[in-house]
Amino acid sequence: MKNFFSSFLGALAGVLITGIICTLIFAGVVVAGFKSTFSMSDERMSKVKPNSVLVIKLNEAVKERGVKNPFDELGLGSFGKEGGMGLDDIMKSIKRAETDTAIKGIFLDLNDEINASAATLEEVRNSLLAFKSSKKFIYAYSEMYSQKMYYLATVADKIYLHPEGEMMFKGLSAQIMYYKNALAKLDLDMQVFRHGKFKSAVEPFLLDKMSPANRLQMETLLNSIWAHMLTNISKQRGISVEELQKIADGLTVASPADAQQVKLVDELKYRDEFVEILKQKLNLKEKDKVNYIALNKYIEAGSKKWAFDGDEDGETKGSSKNKVAVIYCVGGIESGKGDEETIGSETIAKAIKDARTDSSIKAIVLRVNSPGGSALASDVIWREVVLAKKAKPVV
Repeated sequence: MKNFFSSFLGALAGVLITGIICTLIFAGVVVAGFKSTFSMSDERMSKVKPNSVLVIKLNEAVKERGVKNPFDELGLGSFGKEGGMGLDDIMKSIKRAETDTAIKGIFLDLNDEINASAATLEEVRNSLLAFKSSKKFIYAYSEMYSQKMYYLATVADKIYLHPEGEMMFKGLSAQIMYYKNALAKLDLDMQVFRHGKFKSAVEPFLLDKMSPANRLQMETLLNSIWAHMLTNISKQRGISVEELQKIADGLTVASPADAQQVKLVDELKYRDEFVEILKQKLNLKEKDKVNYIALNKYIEAGSKKWAFDGDEDGETKGSSKNKVAVIYCVGGIESGKGDEETIGSETIAKAIKDARTDSSIKAIVLRVNSPGGSALASDVIWREVVLAKKAKPVV
């Protein structure tokens, strides 16, 4: 028995000592993180070198709103980080680049497919169009342009394509998979309640082809988006909408040379040749290197700077007595609190109420990106919107 207690107490002491050592190590890491954060704050704020080019790649998922990583302040930014950038951060950074003397221009690096919806892409494109008022350059380069990539590229002063690359320009289409026959083979019968012939979300489970109503609405949607794209491409490239439609209908662009011939791109260049063009634009010597700064790094540099200096207008954040509340509603609508990917009626209703009763907030913007959801949860939010409209403008 004596040996048992001796072994037990020895093991317990070992566990306690190990716990204390681990706690001390963790505390040391935290303290070192804080020290490095504040000692390197100036370095982070000045990481944008003079004569730099902002590189924009949208191959990561673009979310409506960027989520701040709490580990950034400890110098552990890669820990706990989710992929993707916030559309709000992207737009702020492009806006900041307009007046940032260190940024001489923007390079749209479009080698990877854009991971953003059509609406999100339109927001980014509009921000780039506004950036052009600064008279700084925007160049686009890719080995292969999809239609989405090319649409963004058309804001550029010059569009470059690899001499052996590819380009797609043929209009829009949509494909829908239907499961009716597969379910029949599995002896499964779907029980669906719906109202209205244009409620087509459940059609794949009930039909084996597109209904006339769904075909009509899909064609209307696609034709509307395509017409919008052609109009905006026409403005930037100086090619008529009719000519662009003819190029798409005839599948004219079969090679990079074809794309240049019809003036969809400006020049065919290898990557190294494009870099030389950038060097000339920046007045660099042949042996000099281009100072690139990736968009995500530029976002980090800007957020760190603003964390110390205040907001865009130079005021300390939260001090203004004339504010506009922007309430993000992203994802499916459901009852409860929700999260970053869902619209919780409890959370959103409270946010609207808080904005309504805050005298420093003069207007409310509801930024909605949602496929829909619960009618009950929507009604809870709707009620707060009605009340807010009586107190101040709601957009």
